[in-house]
Amino acid sequence: MPLLNLGLPKMVTGGKGWVYGWLFYTVCALSLFTVEVTGQIRYSIPEEMSVGSIVGNIASDLGLEPKRLISGKARVFTAESSEYIGLDKENGHLIIKSKIDREELCGEISACSVSFNVILDNPMELYRVTVDIQDINDNSPSFPKSKIDKNISELAVPSARFPLESAIDPDVGVNTLQKYTLYPTDHFKLNVQSGASGNKHVEMILHSPLDREKEKRHQLILTAFDGGKPQRSATVQINVVVIDGNDNAPVFSQSSYTASVVENAAKGSVVTTVSATDADESSHNIQYYFEHATSTIKSLFSIDADSGEVKVIGDIDYEKHKQFTFKVKAKDHGDLTDSSEIIIDVLDVNDNIPKITLMSFSTVISEDAAPGTVIAMLNVQDLDSGDNSKVSCSNDLNSPFKIVSSLTNHYNLVTDSELDREQIAEYNITITAVDGGNPPLSSKEILKLKVSDVNDHAPQFQQESYNAFISENNPPSTTIISVKAEDMDWGQNAKISYFLIDGDLNGSPLTSYISINSETGVIYAEKSFDYEQIKSFKIKVKAQDGGSPPLSNNVTLNIFIQDQNDNAPQILYPVQTGASVVAEIVPRSPDVGYLVTKVVAVDVDSGQNAWLSYKLQKATDRALFEVGLQNGEIRTVRQVTDKDAVKQKLTVVVEDNGQPSRSAVVTINVAVADNFPEALSEFTDSTHDKEYNNDLTFYLILALAVVSLLFIVSIIAIISVKIYRWRQDKLFFKSGANLPVIPYYPPVYADGTLQQVYNYEMCGTTDSRMSDVKFVRPYSQNTLVSQSCLGTVQREKKEHDSDDLHSEQKPPNPDWRFPPNQRPGPSGAGVRPDEAGAGAGVIAGTGPWPNPPTEAEQLQALIAAANASEATATLGPRYNLQYGQDYRQNVYIPGSTATLTPNPQQQVPQQALPPPQALPPAEVPKAAQTPASKKKPTKKDKK
Repeated sequence: MPLLNLGLPKMVTGGKGWVYGWLFYTVCALSLFTVEVTGQIRYSIPEEMSVGSIVGNIASDLGLEPKRLISGKARVFTAESSEYIGLDKENGHLIIKSKIDREELCGEISACSVSFNVILDNPMELYRVTVDIQDINDNSPSFPKSKIDKNISELAVPSARFPLESAIDPDVGVNTLQKYTLYPTDHFKLNVQSGASGNKHVEMILHSPLDREKEKRHQLILTAFDGGKPQRSATVQINVVVIDGNDNAPVFSQSSYTASVVENAAKGSVVTTVSATDADESSHNIQYYFEHATSTIKSLFSIDADSGEVKVIGDIDYEKHKQFTFKVKAKDHGDLTDSSEIIIDVLDVNDNIPKITLMSFSTVISEDAAPGTVIAMLNVQDLDSGDNSKVSCSNDLNSPFKIVSSLTNHYNLVTDSELDREQIAEYNITITAVDGGNPPLSSKEILKLKVSDVNDHAPQFQQESYNAFISENNPPSTTIISVKAEDMDWGQNAKISYFLIDGDLNGSPLTSYISINSETGVIYAEKSFDYEQIKSFKIKVKAQDGGSPPLSNNVTLNIFIQDQNDNAPQILYPVQTGASVVAEIVPRSPDVGYLVTKVVAVDVDSGQNAWLSYKLQKATDRALFEVGLQNGEIRTVRQVTDKDAVKQKLTVVVEDNGQPSRSAVVTINVAVADNFPEALSEFTDSTHDKEYNNDLTFYLILALAVVSLLFIVSIIAIISVKIYRWRQDKLFFKSGANLPVIPYYPPVYADGTLQQVYNYEMCGTTDSRMSDVKFVRPYSQNTLVSQSCLGTVQREKKEHDSDDLHSEQKPPNPDWRFPPNQRPGPSGAGVRPDEAGAGAGVIAGTGPWPNPPTEAEQLQALIAAANASEATATLGPRYNLQYGQDYRQNVYIPGSTATLTPNPQQQVPQQALPPPQALPPAEVPKAAQTPASKKKPTKKDKK
């Protein structure tokens, strides 16, 4: 039989240390109960263990795995409000939850224990645990008063007894009060007696007479000792005053009084009466008092000091106190006393209703739970005793549950039959507990139990089969029909999904024709149906719930395609061809009703949409022919006359009966002729004329379209050119002030050819646009260029035009002359009058400023500048014009002594410049204005 592992606190030093040690070995020596079939186990621990101390390992003692405590949600259940023992599920230990004081818990009762239940779920198990609380010597004896005063007559005879107030020790067993000592003992000695309840009563006995004249007062020390280790004690001082007379003490009529009282007795009820007598004649008034009464006794009972009646003054409860034991004292006027004991038994009354405590309860149970499944564990307690505490427990009749007793005052609520959630989804179970009192008392507890669903019902369609109709030529995603299934289950088990069972239709899977919404069951058309191809088909729809495993059901859906009038009638005869003309021949003298021909047509639609009717829409002579409404036969209405046209043209409309109706038109050529060649010639000529007229109309329309297109293109082109020129002019005038002037360099040749090659450099202005180009005056490597002479073409041209209009040319420099054969200027310029004085030694290129260039020479200069601009834009700013004309030969720079000369390869020797000579003033002729000087720059010049 294994011992439980008890966890004891560490031994403390001082008064309790050795007691803890002794209790440890005592508890270890106790034989503890093993786990029995009844599910009970017992432990023993000392009181005052610290919180968290281990009581025992219940997992190992019960043979359970530690994981079982966690998975079973093990917990401690106690019927009392206070819970002293807790459960450590991880380690399987019972631990101290709150400190236990045996004296507070059990009072004077020596056998003290705490009982509780340990409950596990999945499956439900219950174990009864009892923990015995062992007393330790943690309380010292104590006297009610710190000082006792006694008045004793000197006439007191030896062996006279004087009761003393006993000491109180809440401990029990050996730890409670054991003995008294008195010091000194010259006149008094102690006598200790044990009462029926085990309490010790102490009294002083006079063993030598007192003499007041010798000593009026005596001081004694009374000491009380318990039996614990270490031993505890208490002392009280006794003051004895010696008085004269009254040498007889009162004596009770009984040494012990026994009485009974019912609980809940009315206040003021007399329980018992005590009485005492005194032999002294002088003692007439005896007073009665409680001796060593506890606070509980004083709160429940009172004693009349004169009469000795004990009455009820408080509420007596059998469940708290089943018996009261206390002492009363009788005292005379000489302070002589006697003591007696009163024992009062409390009689139980059925005043407590049974208390139902729910230890464990599963609020939800599966509907497939087997009979006998535990739903709840109940504890029923009745604080009364005897028959009043006998309780019977029951539940509602006609319910699938019953109450089964497991242990004493423990019941299980189990299933008695199978459950069906679809019939009853929730139960309100009323549990009734009735005691055995008279009259009986009862209590009720209502449990609300929900039945969880099990997937035991398959979905059911509202119809055994469905018929759906849809018109052909439907747009895709058209709703065909909605199927609906219901499931009696609940929650996820009742969530229905809809699926199409795989199948083929005309070699294609059904899913290419229709689809279904898995949540709503709405069936859609995936494509447009054609009645002429598919008239009806069948599909199977499966409804499946969300249970595990899922349940399903199938239904057949018949889909019928409804015909629409989507096909026009087709003419089978006469056949219409574009290459030839088919004509029917009618003799010139036919009978009335002569069958000319028959129009044959069909309609691939069905029903009324295929019912055809024939009408004569247009005819050359409506009075000559008629068409059968139903059969399409064309017959003559009258005789043919000579006035009737030879060529008859009939237009027949074939119309179906649909809504809206569709029709086809056929044209029939009828020739009134007696033979076939005659009819053929008539229609051949007509055909040529028709073709000619058709070709002419086509060419007229084509010509009109081409002329209109050309006119529109011309308008757009003219507007585009206008806009472009307007933009170019705007950009050119915006930066025109910075365009360079193209200089004019006169030639020095007589044959009209250039003799030298010059280089040009072009630079763009900082604010140039697409049409803005700025030039530096052309120069070669030995050319001197004045930076101050840079300018724009527009500005210099404007200045030149202004000079031509408002001023004359400046006179030539008298210091420089050109020989007639070397004078620069326009071709064919004559010799000036002032040139007659020029000698032969005049250097070439040193003469007066040349005459203005002619219009041809200005145009030639502009072309050269334009060629330089194009070269510069393509090859860079310093592109050398190797093949351009050179206009820098013999150029005079005003205000400078330098003379521009040709390249060294072409340079002729020059003579030294003679000193200037005074020349007669010559009249400078006015420069002749050429047409170029008068003409304003045009757009081409600007470009």
